[in-house]
Amino acid sequence: MVVRQALGRGLQLGRALLLRFTAKPGPTYGWGRAERPGPPACWGRGERPRPAAGPGAESRRLGLPDRYRFFRQSVAGLALRLQRQFVLQARGGASPCGRAVFLAFGLGLGLIEEKQAEGRRAAWACQEIQAIFTQKNKLLPGLLDSRRCQGFRLEEYLIGRSIGKGCSAAVYEATVPTVPQNSEGAESSGLLTGRGPDIIPQGETEESMAQPPAFPLAIKMMWNISAGSSSEAILSTMSQELVPASRAALAGEYGAVTYRRSKGGLKQLAPHPNIIRVFRAFTSSVPLLPGALVDYPDVLPPRLHPDGLGHGRTLFLVMKNYPCTLRQYLRTATPSPRLATMMILQLLEGVDHLVQQGIAHRDLKSDNILVELDADGCPWLVITDFGCCLADEHIGLQLPFTSWYVDRGGNGCLMAPEVSTACPGPRAVIDYSKADTWAVGAIAYEIFGLSNPFYGQGQAHLESRSYQEAQLPVLPESVPLDARHLVRSLLQREASKRPSARVAANVLHLSLWGEHILALKNLKLDKVVGWLLQQSAAALLADRFTEKSCVETKMKMLFLANLECEALCQAAFLLQSWRAAP
Repeated sequence: MVVRQALGRGLQLGRALLLRFTAKPGPTYGWGRAERPGPPACWGRGERPRPAAGPGAESRRLGLPDRYRFFRQSVAGLALRLQRQFVLQARGGASPCGRAVFLAFGLGLGLIEEKQAEGRRAAWACQEIQAIFTQKNKLLPGLLDSRRCQGFRLEEYLIGRSIGKGCSAAVYEATVPTVPQNSEGAESSGLLTGRGPDIIPQGETEESMAQPPAFPLAIKMMWNISAGSSSEAILSTMSQELVPASRAALAGEYGAVTYRRSKGGLKQLAPHPNIIRVFRAFTSSVPLLPGALVDYPDVLPPRLHPDGLGHGRTLFLVMKNYPCTLRQYLRTATPSPRLATMMILQLLEGVDHLVQQGIAHRDLKSDNILVELDADGCPWLVITDFGCCLADEHIGLQLPFTSWYVDRGGNGCLMAPEVSTACPGPRAVIDYSKADTWAVGAIAYEIFGLSNPFYGQGQAHLESRSYQEAQLPVLPESVPLDARHLVRSLLQREASKRPSARVAANVLHLSLWGEHILALKNLKLDKVVGWLLQQSAAALLADRFTEKSCVETKMKMLFLANLECEALCQAAFLLQSWRAAP
């Protein structure tokens, strides 16, 4: 029955296709008035052939997608040879050989069209599901979104203890008091008053205070050594830090005009659940914050430290305060293999979003990944620190590498092979489209409880410039087989052999929640669509009736919001090939 249907449809399409290729210009379309056959059955009433309106017009009129263009071109020669047989077929005088050739041609075209129709149905279903969950995945308002006119001056914040320090900035916990602080209230609560932000004395802790304030925010103070003291110069020099900042974040003291001038050709990153959001960004005078004279005296301005080399003004970024970094979390926690797999999945989702936006982070490491826990203790990962990112609107992910002075990124240990081995030249270009994905593969060792093979020294230490894939440490048997295969695939030296971040994320999604689909011997798109609809219904119900901070539900909704039929099929075939290998 299937062959019969395909043959019937193929003969209709083949007849229409041959009419197109054998037709001559003119109102009779190459046939005499007496010879011209009636319209093919696949045309509805009134759907007469019309002159072409552009590339692919014939395909659209015949109900064929543009991808049939290649088929039409390749069959043009065959059409000329079959024209005589086709005319004889219409008159009933074709030879048996000619009929056989035409039937075979029609059958082949019918089977191809049926397969393409299945693909179109799957692609349409994916688009519909994606549209629904794109709306569902809109981020909740930020902590300062309700205060659009506040938070653009350092004096508005209550600053607590230091929570981190890197090579270019220090981070402090902070909050915006709901009630303006007066001098009497500040004295009674132990806060410092006077010029500059309110600061909790370093000797005091939250536990020692009668009513300890909550610190939902974090303020990142950049160290300004060479940017000068003007606000415009600071914003221009440190513009990469502003890539994850919204327009509202810079609409304060200096306004969006200065921001646009300073930003130049840098892209603005759309929000994503696995990427940090910068609520506010502004310049201000450098204050003497807790621990400054001990932790970073050399970068302070001379008015605060005689030997300081810093300028008196710098950039401040206000973000959400997360409990710890990934490195700190892994020191005290050992996630289960399934939970570790979901953590790697979150990183891949974040990296895929960056790639889709044409941005490369170029400094992925466990210190630049923040963690918060949901109600069940499951970690949610967020990529932060974009100071080394590549976000140029003009070049995208293809960086011209004309000399050794071109900045290739931050962390040299986790620099992908195509970046670390690049040699400068007049036409040399570094492709960063899979560089961050490679770094996720290296960080996966840490998440699964092993040492990162690209850190440290000794025989176990590998260098991205020279390592061989056979030297990669074997992940323990407790790690799921699919995850083991994926990590090794992400760490392949040749970027062309690595899966994209989207395909890699889909691999883990299918491995975690699509086992019964992968168990099918003949994986068909209709079965995949049915599974996707089940996942959609389950995710919507879980989001409606359970805790919204559940990591697993959020990951499923994120997967459905980024659904692409082609990338999903690639992931499924990749998984099946790994499982079929000995």
